[in-house]
Amino acid sequence: MTRHPGLGRLTAGIAAATVLCVTASGCVTVHGELEVLPGAKKPEAAQALKDFTDAYNAADKAFDPALDADRVAGPLGAINQAGLKARQTYNPEGNKAHKPLVLDDATYVIPKKAGWPRWFLANTDSNRDQDGGKLDTRWLVVFVRSGPDALWKASYLAVVPPSQVPEFTLDEDGFATPVKPGDDSLAVAPGELSATYTGYLQNGSPDVFTPSTSTSGWRETRRTTRRAGFSYQYVDQPLTGATFAPLGLRTEDGGALVFFSSKHFERQTAAKGLRPEVNADVKALLTGEVNSSLTKERVSSQLVHVPPREAAAGSESGSGSGGKVRMLNRLPGLVAAKGE
Repeated sequence: MTRHPGLGRLTAGIAAATVLCVTASGCVTVHGELEVLPGAKKPEAAQALKDFTDAYNAADKAFDPALDADRVAGPLGAINQAGLKARQTYNPEGNKAHKPLVLDDATYVIPKKAGWPRWFLANTDSNRDQDGGKLDTRWLVVFVRSGPDALWKASYLAVVPPSQVPEFTLDEDGFATPVKPGDDSLAVAPGELSATYTGYLQNGSPDVFTPSTSTSGWRETRRTTRRAGFSYQYVDQPLTGATFAPLGLRTEDGGALVFFSSKHFERQTAAKGLRPEVNADVKALLTGEVNSSLTKERVSSQLVHVPPREAAAGSESGSGSGGKVRMLNRLPGLVAAKGE
């Protein structure tokens, strides 16, 4: 990928990590250590899903980000809030085409863990698909609670076919097993996925992802993007702090289903006498004046299946298959733009 000095200066101050500081209050101490507890009770999880859906619908109907700001976080929150802010700018009277979102037929996958934050996965059916056919989908929503006095917030969303939802490893009580950020039993540790993915997009390595529109296909699209009088540069950055941290669950095949975040910049530079196009969403989120260049900043959440490390080793040696990280869904959203 082509690197651009000006874009490097633009992004240098943006990637400061945010550290989530929470106390261990609310956890039970046993012999000086925190007891491992379920992340939520099912009635509590169901209420969190309802509260999110109610807030989301109110915000979408009014195009008012304040109405669901306390129910979203992480990449979903960043995308949701920026999108509502933009649409509110050019639709001040609200969303005349609003259709309430319904998330039902929910199954809750709740991991056991010690301390905060706590989280769970809601596997739901939405009213945005066609049930029972090729267009049938499941909406996987991750909810995170940062402390005993905090609200449950939706931080990740992925939309996948029902066949792509794996069987999770459950204990005798029906609770799931979370994977730690540094879990070295996986082909790629969850905590390394964001840097691995953004490094791959920039340089083509490490090549640990199966071909898809979000991996090799995206690199090819960038390589072949051409427009007379314009040049394009791309910068991809890891995003792992606070509610952007990766979250994963152990699956029955020995691997893991993992959500992770990333940040992506696209800079378009025009030749003399030309000017990059500015659409309504970009204009609403724009700082500066677009003269010869426009930089778009996007946040993205990814859902991947990560195989166990031995499967990856077998694939590399030619004695196995399916040893690469498989992209199941990618949800990007424009969060800022800068003109120069």
